[in-house]
Amino acid sequence: MIVDERIITFINSMDTENSEILEQIEKEARADSVPIIRREMQSFLRTLLMLKKPVHILEVGTAVGFSALLMSEYAPEECRITTIENYEKRIPIARENFRRAGKADRITLIEGDAAEVLTELTGEYDFIFMDAAKGQYIHYFPEVMRLLAKGGCLVSDNVMQDGDIIESRFAVERRNRTIHARMREYLYELKHNEDFISVVQETFDKYVSKKCLIELNKWQQLNENMKNMRDEYVLFIKEIRDIKEECKRIYGGSGLRYKIARWLAR
Repeated sequence: MIVDERIITFINSMDTENSEILEQIEKEARADSVPIIRREMQSFLRTLLMLKKPVHILEVGTAVGFSALLMSEYAPEECRITTIENYEKRIPIARENFRRAGKADRITLIEGDAAEVLTELTGEYDFIFMDAAKGQYIHYFPEVMRLLAKGGCLVSDNVMQDGDIIESRFAVERRNRTIHARMREYLYELKHNEDFISVVQETFDKYVSKKCLIELNKWQQLNENMKNMRDEYVLFIKEIRDIKEECKRIYGGSGLRYKIARWLAR
């Protein structure tokens, strides 16, 4: 389902703010160009967590800890969260954010490649949130299935790749074709796995918005070019009229074309 950006903006405008610490962390992350889950995904997670009430959560992809902290605020008090991150520069920031929020005792951050860490984890998780390298989802899936408790919930963020997933592989940039193929494989597995009841929900397709913006920019540029051409044409006509008047003044009214040619040759 493609949703109009204005609708999303309107809905988000009515959304209540997160806690002060979450708002601060989100602001800092955006200033540093660190991706944060969208507002509509935040609302979706809050709703699922309040309904599911999980006591063991696994997150694949910590970033700066925003999502883990969000989940900790809406899961039961006894809930414990395990989160995995491989990007060294973000790990100390995430740990500090957990400390700032007073949640360091409820959130365990494991450093390392998720593909390796997942194989070493034991026990079961009743809620798993994947928000890591999208091209690796299909490789994580067998271990995620092993760790997901019966009746558990798996949430995978941005599986539509902002709309690129619906395009032919030949319409996708060459460097993104591997991710494109793997995400299609992952979606197929989710929808056809008999152990799952799954839904793919695209709340807002940035691809459509981006395409519309490109077309709008093209139209605006064309309109500007037309305006410039019109202005140049007006100036050209004015110059011709001035030349004609000057020729009339100097040579009189007869043989005007010849006289204009003589004037231009001066």
